[in-house]
Amino acid sequence: MMLSYIPSPTISRFSIGPVTIRFYALCILAGIVLAVWITYRRWKRYGGDFDQILDITLCAVPAGIVGARLYHVVTTPERFFGPNGDPMEILRIWHGGLGIWGSVLLGALAVWAWCRHKHYPTALLADAVAPALLVAQAVGRLGNWFNQELYGAPTTLPWGLKLNTAGTAIGQGEQCYNGATCPTGTLFQPTFLYEMIWNLVGAALIVWVGARIGRRLRAGSLFALYVIWYTAGRTWIEALRIDFAHEFLGVRVNVWVSMVVFVLGVIAFILIQRLGSRTPELAERLRTLTEVEERAEEEREAEHERARAERRSGKKQ
Repeated sequence: MMLSYIPSPTISRFSIGPVTIRFYALCILAGIVLAVWITYRRWKRYGGDFDQILDITLCAVPAGIVGARLYHVVTTPERFFGPNGDPMEILRIWHGGLGIWGSVLLGALAVWAWCRHKHYPTALLADAVAPALLVAQAVGRLGNWFNQELYGAPTTLPWGLKLNTAGTAIGQGEQCYNGATCPTGTLFQPTFLYEMIWNLVGAALIVWVGARIGRRLRAGSLFALYVIWYTAGRTWIEALRIDFAHEFLGVRVNVWVSMVVFVLGVIAFILIQRLGSRTPELAERLRTLTEVEERAEEEREAEHERARAERRSGKKQ
């Protein structure tokens, strides 16, 4: 008899006229909004302003979504190509299938290019966004809960996830794990919840480290800690999942990727301490750039106002 468990939502979407709104998409959007707000607050302390973060967001978000989808397409090509594939499914991201590794990689490249163009200190931005990314990923995991996907093996733990058979292939007498059958009411490891908690703890830890010893760390260190923390958690959480995934040497590809990126994160952290710039120096440079941009914007507005005044004067004459 189950005395406690985590229920699954009874709906994953709703419609407003001809438009279908999916909770998966709303979770992603909510995560993006939170990430932008957190990043702005941290960036402002370094000497930046909201317009800079808005411009960076307009570069990072589309690139991140494209990168996330491409990673999923590359790692699960049979869903999109071959005799049983549907290439048009690549465009249907509301059906699920976004890989965080592609999102971070392509999003980071877009941000790097924009910061290089505007002469913003990229390492400083990376530190500002580090905890924000973890919060956004935590909120985004709620979308997996609404979709009833990416859960782990059957469990008897009181916080096990109970699926709604109407919204999933799991049902009485149906194969669900390693050839076994799952009776109605089987509970599963809520891996989405594990990752949510892990990410939120990591975000708080990064903020704490930044407040305590941030001035002694070189710029970019907090982002390296984000990579280390997230990949450490993703390694064991990914190993719990039972959804289909390609394997190499009997281990899920994403577990291998997590371990490799973890090592790269540790190496990056060490190199940053030896070769990176100091945060106060980059913050001073950012404050100077922000002042220059603000003066230029004020001059443009003044010029536009003079032009409007001249046009009004010409019309009166």
